[in-house]
Amino acid sequence: QVQLQESGPGLVKPSQTISLTCTVSGASITTNSYIWTWIRQPSGKGPEWIGYITYYGNTTVSPSLRSRASISRDTSKNQFTLYLTSATPEDTAKYYCVGETRNDQRNGFTSWGQGSQVIVSS
Repeated sequence: QVQLQESGPGLVKPSQTISLTCTVSGASITTNSYIWTWIRQPSGKGPEWIGYITYYGNTTVSPSLRSRASISRDTSKNQFTLYLTSATPEDTAKYYCVGETRNDQRNGFTSWGQGSQVIVSS
């Protein structure tokens, strides 16, 4: 069973960088076909896809956040990390890390972390 746990500061000041790490257990982040994704959901709004890193380390980021967001990984710790620079209050949201293979997605077996609330405020 794949389990994911987000961690990072819950309060970030405007202009600073949001850094969130997802620790994965039950599967290696390098296992064939897995993609590891960051999604956020502002209060009262729908979820927004941020980007992902593949099992081989390639990254893709939403065009709306491409200038500010990056995703990296530490395979020795089985973790992947989101960095979102120049934070503003509009970045306030609950952030989720997600893991799935193409078969998982096809069969509805996507794994989600519990979410980490990030507030951007001075």
